[in-house]
Amino acid sequence: MRPMLATKGDVVPTGDEWSHEVKWDGVRMLADVRGSVDRARLTTRNGNDATVAWPDIHPAPMGGRDLLVDGEIIGINHNGVPDFAVIQERMHVRSATSAARLATTVPATFMVFDVMRLDGRDLTSLPLTERRAILAGLDLGTWQVPPTYDDGLMLRDATLSQGLEGIVSKRRSSTYQPGVRSKAWLKFAHRHRFSFVVGGWRPQEGTKDRLAALLVGEPTPDGLIYRGRVGSGIGGAASRLLAGKLAGRHRAASPFADEVPAVDARGTVWVEPFLVVDVESHNKMPVTRLRQPSFRGVRTDIGPEDL
Repeated sequence: MRPMLATKGDVVPTGDEWSHEVKWDGVRMLADVRGSVDRARLTTRNGNDATVAWPDIHPAPMGGRDLLVDGEIIGINHNGVPDFAVIQERMHVRSATSAARLATTVPATFMVFDVMRLDGRDLTSLPLTERRAILAGLDLGTWQVPPTYDDGLMLRDATLSQGLEGIVSKRRSSTYQPGVRSKAWLKFAHRHRFSFVVGGWRPQEGTKDRLAALLVGEPTPDGLIYRGRVGSGIGGAASRLLAGKLAGRHRAASPFADEVPAVDARGTVWVEPFLVVDVESHNKMPVTRLRQPSFRGVRTDIGPEDL
């Protein structure tokens, strides 16, 4: 099963037919407990099995009772705020030994906001209010069920002041539609963080192979449009990670539909536009050229088509 997706909203809805939740800056995850008393199978938004990466999340609650839930795995930064960058390193782990080590040094929390199956019963056709009531009655152990709110405008302002990512507004009557991007769920993000597609990389001065900066763009109907060069935030570990992701994907010419400034194009290694990264900057939407951008992480859960 693929998770139900929210549509980007313009105006926070009001009225009794809507409930509102905090939008978590983490990794979307489905947890499926089926015929096992010791652990849940964790799958990403794209349907990839990520169980091995999260040993602190996959122990099954309720004695292995049959269960399928939807939620977000988050990590807390030094300011006490959920931050995607905190768990970036853990997302790519495929070694059980490394995952166990990281679970102690980079702890994660599973925020569960929906339930789709319980004890063999399919709950997806029930309205959100009934699914949330069922979820609230479960003892999920270390998995947390965050609250919902009636006042979306209040929650928007509160999350903005607290440095949280944003809010999600959901119709109380909405059924769970696997894999569907629905207007019954609306998302409103605060942060000045954007996802872009990598079109090239620049080596560190004096080297030929040490990745030091990315050239990124935004997919548009006219092709991939250049938005800027990102070097800040790419340390040793990030450099190695990105180099590994881009290895073997080089191309002879720029993938950008528009002209890249000569100062940025000089020495660039062009790559196929397949990798999505998160970038923070001082920009607000719409972005034309990034201002003081900083690399924040690779998004393995989405592709260029999602942007």
